[in-house]
Amino acid sequence: MKLGCLNLTLLLISVHCLNYSWSENSQQQKVSALTVLEQTEENIEKKKEEVTVEDDLDPEDIEVFYPTNEWQIIKQGQAIPAGLHVRLNLETGKNEAKLPDDGDGKSGLKYWKQGSRHGMVNTDSESFTAEELKRALKLMKQEGNTETEEGHQEQVRKTFRPIKELMENFKAMNVVMETDMEVIDKLVSKFNSTSVTLEDKVAALHDLEYYVHQVDNAQHLTSTGGLQLVINALNATEPHIQEHAAFVLGSALSGNPKVQIEAIEAGALQKLLILLATDQPVAIKKKALFAVSSMLRHFPFAQQQFLKLGGLQVLGQLFQAKGMESLRIRVMTLLYDMVMEKKLIQEAQDNTVQHQEKCRQYDVVNLLPPMLEQDWCMLVPKLLTSTEHDTREKVLRTMNLMISSCRNEYRAMQGLISLLNTLRSEYEELAAEEQREGEQDGYFQGLLNSVNDIIKKLG
Repeated sequence: MKLGCLNLTLLLISVHCLNYSWSENSQQQKVSALTVLEQTEENIEKKKEEVTVEDDLDPEDIEVFYPTNEWQIIKQGQAIPAGLHVRLNLETGKNEAKLPDDGDGKSGLKYWKQGSRHGMVNTDSESFTAEELKRALKLMKQEGNTETEEGHQEQVRKTFRPIKELMENFKAMNVVMETDMEVIDKLVSKFNSTSVTLEDKVAALHDLEYYVHQVDNAQHLTSTGGLQLVINALNATEPHIQEHAAFVLGSALSGNPKVQIEAIEAGALQKLLILLATDQPVAIKKKALFAVSSMLRHFPFAQQQFLKLGGLQVLGQLFQAKGMESLRIRVMTLLYDMVMEKKLIQEAQDNTVQHQEKCRQYDVVNLLPPMLEQDWCMLVPKLLTSTEHDTREKVLRTMNLMISSCRNEYRAMQGLISLLNTLRSEYEELAAEEQREGEQDGYFQGLLNSVNDIIKKLG
């Protein structure tokens, strides 16, 4: 019992001493004001570290100036709140500051700001508590964020247009935006108008050709009657209209079975063959031949109609016509493609119903026999005299395709064997050069193989 009383007495004495010590320390550290400063860019650069204000920052870790009613030395680079008395001590040569005299000695809690610096000043006799300091820091942080946000919003307003203005502009843009089909309708209407000039009609056809390369656009032109207008324009009296109409037609037909069917039923093939058979400028014949090629490729019914309408004879005349040398390769390439097209279909290993139907359609297209009857065996080899390798390639390819039927004509053709031997020597050198450069199966090796195949079959 006595031991317990002794312990209690010692505990009370310790508590009393602790309270007394805390009171003495509080009196010694009591100040009349406290300034909280943000770190400036200069201070940050000096310290080589980044300072961040947090809600729970310890106030003892912040560099502050404690103004009192007594003059205190202002350290170099230390900021002080506005409103303090400042003087230069002539004895020491240093700047000093103190709180202003307010009469009653009470000025309360004040917020100060100087440029980018801001803080809180407590001029009461009591110093800041930890909670007061946290609230002050939080207030400054919020105020700084508000200013930053306001500046950001102002910068956004200067840089970007308001959303309402943008929406109005988008709305205006949508008014003038048109689909391809709408443009095609306007071009057809312009071309069909009687109040526009010849140049306007030609320009409309020129623009129309650009759009009908697309399958859907070409089919739209057909469904709205525009294709018929273009086909009718092949009979126009103005050569520029005929030329551009044939160009539009050829582009619309390319790889587009629906348009091919519509065009053949509308009589386009007959009109194109007339342009090729009659006296027309080279530009018109070139575009008409392009349209015929687009009509016939992968369309056996059109190929059959082509033969019935005497199209092979028309191409033969065009091939031999004076001044049409630039079209000879195009004619020969078209005939080769049609013969090879049928051959590939017949040789394909396909037992589907669709393939059987294709074979049936190509069976009625007999292009090679009439080509032999119309001396194409003698016409094709003449192009071997060309100096262009691309032309020679197409001629050799066509000759190889026809050689089983044209062997006797090739043998009887004066100078052909000699010409083939000359080409073989030339391509042997070019192929050897390719091999030295590391190309074992190069372009010229392929040409050499074609020449050797023909020579071997004729031997």
